[in-house]
Amino acid sequence: MDFRTTIHIADNMGIMHHSDRFMMLGSCFSDNIGGKLHQAMIDVNVNPFGTLYNPMSIASSVNRIIDAVPERGIDLFQGSGVWNSYNFHSRYSLADKEATLTLMNEQIAKAHEHLKSCHTLVVTLGTAVVYRLKETNLVVANCHKVPQHNFTRRMASVDEITEALSAMVERLHEFNPQLRILFTVSPIRHIADGLEVNSLSKATLRVAVANVNRVYRDFTAYFPAYEIVMDDLRDYRFYAADMVHPSDVAIGYIWQSFQAAYFDDASTQAIARCERVMKRLTHRPMTANREIVERFYADTKAVVTNLVKEYPYIANIKEINDLISE
Repeated sequence: MDFRTTIHIADNMGIMHHSDRFMMLGSCFSDNIGGKLHQAMIDVNVNPFGTLYNPMSIASSVNRIIDAVPERGIDLFQGSGVWNSYNFHSRYSLADKEATLTLMNEQIAKAHEHLKSCHTLVVTLGTAVVYRLKETNLVVANCHKVPQHNFTRRMASVDEITEALSAMVERLHEFNPQLRILFTVSPIRHIADGLEVNSLSKATLRVAVANVNRVYRDFTAYFPAYEIVMDDLRDYRFYAADMVHPSDVAIGYIWQSFQAAYFDDASTQAIARCERVMKRLTHRPMTANREIVERFYADTKAVVTNLVKEYPYIANIKEINDLISE
């Protein structure tokens, strides 16, 4: 007997390649898979605005990336000793206002250039619940612990999300006609408002994505990350200690499923080799013997140099470029 229900995704579509450029936008699940792509030495830009949860904020961030709209001083507000923007995650909030603006605008500029020649954009939707700032009536990407009475909270409808994502897809296709857009719903559970709200939220997102893919099927698709965790793994042992986020084992399983579904065989082999070398780059010899340490780093540089000869495009990866430039 088979005691689990496996999610079957068509194997080896061969539509993604190790040399492709990727961008990840959305829930912290985007950070998880974006990290896996980076470890595989794939050129990826991960969440330039930081973690985004709702589809309205994700669509808004895409428009800003396409138009290269900079953040302005008037967009920032001070709280908890740092300068924040309702458009950015707190990872970009700094104590100095000008430094915060510079950092945020660097992210927008980099994302704009990256998206121009990007092959695949992965959009991970986290929740259908949106917060509007009463002062401006605009949807915020992050509340930055501002008191809740400053916001109105509601769940966006299927039609509203479908409209926002459809407009986003059309702009993306116009900006970069070669771009493939892969939607996914985050398996991370938003339980602050209760499991009933979380369930309704995920269902709303899933129906909206199905609506969008039905119309734009030539260049959009859906990857079932949510279903893999909910219906395939389906066990609390695949969650982290908070019982909300998927565990490292679950993320690894989803990453393997992602590879099997989309990457060609040559790319899968390249990913495995590059992952091994990236682990070597982060390893630090546990010895004070200078000769052993120097030999290790010399061997590592030789391994990386040979890898770059085989896959020249990985020289764009910062860790690789730093090493071979020494």
